Amino acid sequence: MRYHLAKIPTWIDTDAYRLKIDGRVDSPLSLSLTDLKSGFEPVEIVAVNQCAGNGRAFFEPRVAGGQIASGAMGNARWRGVPLKALLAKAGVQAGSAQVSFQGLDEPVLPGTPPFVKALDLDHAMDGEVMVAWAMNGENLPWLNGFPVRLVVPGFFGTYWVKHLAQIAVLDKPLDNFWMAKTYRLPKNACQCVEPGKAPASTTPIGRFNVRSFLTNVADGATVPANKELALRGIAFDGGAGIADVAVSLDGGATWSRASLGADLGKYSFREWTARVTLPPGKREIKVRATNRAGQSQPMEPLWNPSGYMRNVVETTSVTAA
Repeated sequence: MRYHLAKIPTWIDTDAYRLKIDGRVDSPLSLSLTDLKSGFEPVEIVAVNQCAGNGRAFFEPRVAGGQIASGAMGNARWRGVPLKALLAKAGVQAGSAQVSFQGLDEPVLPGTPPFVKALDLDHAMDGEVMVAWAMNGENLPWLNGFPVRLVVPGFFGTYWVKHLAQIAVLDKPLDNFWMAKTYRLPKNACQCVEPGKAPASTTPIGRFNVRSFLTNVADGATVPANKELALRGIAFDGGAGIADVAVSLDGGATWSRASLGADLGKYSFREWTARVTLPPGKREIKVRATNRAGQSQPMEPLWNPSGYMRNVVETTSVTAA
């Protein structure tokens, strides 16, 4: 529910609302909510929306920005119209490069750049990116972007523009503050650098990496010793889908496979469960997910100066007594 700009809309006349589609198109469009809901075949997808800085509070050395723990994410069923269908109706012109998106939130100070994000044209036309008007079977909640928002499955929340008002087809990559200066990562294989150092070059943040969490036992908890303990949690990635979750009770020395829950789609949380018995004493419980592309999680945290994309194997320390 985060906003980048402070002047957010507090009232929207849904009868007067229009979503404009312009730029390098044959037929600019101005679509009402009724147009969006009745003029196109609706689709649904279950997808995680995660802040790029989810877990930033755990970075060492500390980095600037909101000191977020692990709760800046959510999973929902989204319903709307594929962006591909809207762009097809407008008619994208040959030679176009990207599609930009802007909402109704505005800066308070005149020098603050408007919040506009962009996707490469191929991505925008993949059939999965969606202009959504419903969340979990209800109209979008206000702070989740009412009346419509962009849903970009598998990509970080910075691209999920809320209160969507304008879509523009561009002839070249967007070079504004929000694409060229911020939400960028080191341009290398690990998208990381040695702690405290600046990257030589950067690239825009994009798709999630693999993550997993233990959700029903808190760090520092005391749990029963020599009795069966039910563990549960979630895992997700950027769209390959979760193939396996493993749990370690000895700090990562050995691992056992957890049971996976229902598969709600490759962009959704995948629940997992395990039943374990702990002898008395202090224990470190670790959880590690692997996706269908064979990608997993590092045992040691990776660092970047923006505090983005944390996905280390998380540790929950408990005392069995």
